[in-house]
Amino acid sequence: MAFALDQFALEGKVAIVTGAGARGNSIGRAYAFGLANAGASILVADLDGDGAERVAIELREAGYRARSTRVDISDPASAKAMAAAADAAFGGVDILVNNAAMMAELEYHPASTVPIDYWNKVLAVNLTGALNCAQAVLPLMRARSYGRIVNAVSGGAFPAQSVYGITKLALVGLTTTLATELGRENITVNAIAPGNTMSEAGAGLTPPESPFKKKMEQMVVMRIEGQPDELVGALILLASPAGGWMTGQVLHVDGGWILRP
Repeated sequence: MAFALDQFALEGKVAIVTGAGARGNSIGRAYAFGLANAGASILVADLDGDGAERVAIELREAGYRARSTRVDISDPASAKAMAAAADAAFGGVDILVNNAAMMAELEYHPASTVPIDYWNKVLAVNLTGALNCAQAVLPLMRARSYGRIVNAVSGGAFPAQSVYGITKLALVGLTTTLATELGRENITVNAIAPGNTMSEAGAGLTPPESPFKKKMEQMVVMRIEGQPDELVGALILLASPAGGWMTGQVLHVDGGWILRP
């Protein structure tokens, strides 16, 4: 069968985007709008339930199908309630975008001295949270014989040089492990590793004169900054039938920061 552009369409699909409750130019909000524009119904999920509802209202006002729910992804019961909310609203789940993570709010701790309670807290969100959400939606994906799980990792994991980077590199390991386990069930598991993205959180972490940006100027082969919307194309590929023969992969969308064969 010849390739057709409608293989990128998501009509009839249901997507959950975690960490999508921020307004403005957040990555989660861009993902939610991108998937909706491709035809999917969207459950906006966030620890900030009011923020999730605000984004869902924006989606509905734009003519898209959207609902919201509060979720604590570190709590398996809350993740299951999130999946149940999507099922109740739209009749199932096809796509999970594990976008929620601790990043901007993180304190800096060298791994050699990081308090173990703090270490466990970050892992509970950035790694175990993604697993909780995946486990919650898998029965619904199996019921529809279709599943696309997309994990948000980071260029900062290649190589990991911080506690945050460690959690994201571990999430790459979860991505390949789940891909191995689920591939024969038409459930793909991939990841997107953004570069220096100018969401509100990203811009706050890397102001114009930050040493990080000076370092990036020496490393990145294109632009050192990107916008959240520039990540959406990779997501649509991974979430749609067009990307159905891809699993266990990390797509680097970063202007050529991390160059990998």
